[in-house]
Order: sequence, then structure tokens, then C-alpha cells
Amino acid sequence: MTAISAGIALVFFLLFVASRRRDARRFRNGVFLLMAGGFAVVALSGLLVAAFPPLVFVFVIAAVLVPVLVLALAVFAIANGVTMLRSEGRSLGNLLSLLVGVALIGVPFVVAVLVESGRRSTVPALQDVTFGLGVVVVFVTGYAALTFAAFTLWSLVYARPRVREQPDALIVLGSGLIRGEVPPLLRSRLDRALAIYRATPAGVRRPVLVPSGGQGADEPRPEGAAMAEYLIAQGADPADVHPETESRSTRENLVLSGRVLAEAGRTGPTLVVTNNYHVLRAALLARDTGSSADVVGSPTAAYYVPSAFLREWVAVMVEHKLLNLLFVAPFVVLLASLLVYARV
Repeated sequence: MTAISAGIALVFFLLFVASRRRDARRFRNGVFLLMAGGFAVVALSGLLVAAFPPLVFVFVIAAVLVPVLVLALAVFAIANGVTMLRSEGRSLGNLLSLLVGVALIGVPFVVAVLVESGRRSTVPALQDVTFGLGVVVVFVTGYAALTFAAFTLWSLVYARPRVREQPDALIVLGSGLIRGEVPPLLRSRLDRALAIYRATPAGVRRPVLVPSGGQGADEPRPEGAAMAEYLIAQGADPADVHPETESRSTRENLVLSGRVLAEAGRTGPTLVVTNNYHVLRAALLARDTGSSADVVGSPTAAYYVPSAFLREWVAVMVEHKLLNLLFVAPFVVLLASLLVYARV
């Protein structure tokens, strides 16, 4: 078992290396890395237990503590959701961590009710249906947990501070204004871009700055205009600032900013700047739009991070809903077929 786990871990690691080398802006990199790490842990655990048999009790205790850790995570998620509602206002996005906390408690309860209902039923068909529903709930929940773990893992790895080459342009993605002014969240992105801009070596052409964002229904002016004003006030040369003021989404940020750069004659390496939680989704969208731009992240307030990662994960899953259905549907169909077969 240990050798098999080690072999699977190696296969996934090689897939990760090949996929990352081909394009780091892919969700599957996180899946490969997570699977490699998971099977490596299983293999290592097997080796340790084989070498030191008493360690098996440590793993038994760890397994017993899993429900406690899940409960602790649920409490944290609910508390974070309450903080988000108080600090950021009521919206579906701000409710996500609260909903996840409730789900962590509610899903095991629902599965237990389904299994118990089936066990008590005297109708064989109802027993199969309730058991099957319980399995489907567990499978879908597990799929969601694994994809979220892969998304978060690769987001954190990909978003680590780095600038591989001197950029010819810096696109700063907008995130909303407050009473027409740049709020702390957006200021973090602009400051990160300014740090890269100021770090341009002597004798090298400085990158142009493209603050990108249109005017929302509740905003008195376009985000790009307010962002450009901030950049210039912080010392950026006005000639280097080319605002984009028409976009309404991250995809439009990237596409319309690309047109601004084309008009400015800047066709060299492009770096997109956003908050760390948003890096992977922005990179996925950049890839989808045909851009070769890389993406870097800026710091985010700690309380905002859990809900932000959940929101980005949900957005990515929705954008690839057909692919996710293709992954989930065969298992659900297989389960239903096995249940029918069991009754024949």
C-alpha cells in the first residue's frame, strides 16, 4: 500500500511539474499538487508506522480528532461570516463563510438523517434511495472540498511575491470605490504596482501603469480615473499613467486594458496586479482571453481572506460549470446504476 501511494504521488508530482512548466496559470496545477501531497503523506505515514509501530496510535488519535477539527473550522467560518457582515455589509459574497460554517455542521447531520431514515424504513426501494442520496451528498461535498483545497493551495503558491522579468506594462484591476475615493483594498493593489514601477533599474524604460475599472451604478466616477489620480499623487509620472475606464468585470479589465496598451505601443511583458485572493482567477481569465500576462498579488486584510477565497472559488466553478458537471455526473449515474442493479 505504501509503495502504491508513493508511486501515485510521484505520478501526480510529475504531472504537476509538466503542467506548471507549460503554463502556471491553470487550475489543474493545484489539483496535481494537492493529490501529490496527499498521497505522499499517506506513503510517509505508512513508512513511519512500519518503522515505529507505536505511531499507529498517533494516527488513530488524529483520526478521532477530525470531527473536532471540522467543528472548530465550522465555528471559525461562522464567526468570520458574522465579521464580514458587520464590516462589509450584507451581500451573498459576504455570506459565503457563514454558509460554509453552517454546511460543515449541517451536511453530516443531513447524511445521518438520510441513513437512519433508510435503516428504519421497511420499504427496500426507499432504503436504497435514502442511502443513495446520502452517498451523493457525501460525494458532492467531498468534490467541493477537494476543488476548494486545490484552488486555495495553488492560489497561495501562485500569488507569492515575484517578478520574473522587467514588465513593459502594469495593469491594476479595479475593485470598487467608496464615495468616489480609493479604499484600502484597492490602495493595496495600487501600492504594489507602484513598488514594481519604482523598482525599475536605471537606464531601463519604466512600465506604463494602466489602472482599470469602469463606473459602477453607485460610483460618482470611473474607478480607473480615481486610481490614476492616486498613482499620480503618489509620484507616478502622468505620462506613464493610461487609465482604462469602461470595464465592468475582470475579463473586461484585461481585454480593454490590452487595447489601451496596444494604442500606447506597449507590447512587451505585462504584469497584472490584484489582491492575493484574486490572483489565480485573474490568471485563469488572462489565459482565457489569450493574454500572456502574469499576475501578482497584494496583501489583504486577514478577516476578508476566507470569504474572498470562497467567492473566487465559486466564481471559477461557475465559469467552468459544464466541466464540473462532466466530472460529477458519471459518479452519480454509476451510483444510481449500482443501486438499481442491487435491487434486481
